[in-house]
Amino acid sequence: MPAIMSEAPKKKVYTDTQKHDIFNREFMPHIDSMYNFAYRLTTDEDDANDLVQDTYLKAFRFITSFEQGTNAKAWLFRILKNSFINDYRKKSKQPAKVDYQEVETTYNSEDADASHTVDLRTDSVQDMIGDEVANALNALPVDFRTVIILCDIEGFTYEEMAKILDIPIGTVRSRLHRARNLLKEKLRDYADSMGYDA
Repeated sequence: MPAIMSEAPKKKVYTDTQKHDIFNREFMPHIDSMYNFAYRLTTDEDDANDLVQDTYLKAFRFITSFEQGTNAKAWLFRILKNSFINDYRKKSKQPAKVDYQEVETTYNSEDADASHTVDLRTDSVQDMIGDEVANALNALPVDFRTVIILCDIEGFTYEEMAKILDIPIGTVRSRLHRARNLLKEKLRDYADSMGYDA
């Protein structure tokens, strides 16, 4: 008796025009949200821009795997989150880099004097004077920061978050509960100083 062979699913084929139409219609409206998410993950403008650019390049490259009519924003967030994690792992294994050319240029220039030396204490204080909520959010471990951003800022459902983060819904709920408690603790002193009953 001959074996029944199942047909492999046909790969979608789009023309370049169709790809651009899907990209512009489905993905581009979310670019601001993508940047905000990337910035909150990286806490650096240049890194956030790089991460968004990388995400959109991957989205275009793998556009045939996107199901039209599904949640494009959630699909993009998952790509961005995976790119961030992969890049974070890669950077954590690399030694710190120093641009020796920049150091040499600075100290060999005629303008190099004591007035250009940075007082790190002043810079540290300046950084701490920013938005208390953003600082508290940025101080959370990345897993907790991510669930708060996805749920409380971007408005994703638990189901969407589970898909984006590739974890069970129960884990989403417990992580979000823990993240909110950590954030509440970090903001308690600030709330007291502003006259709120914490």
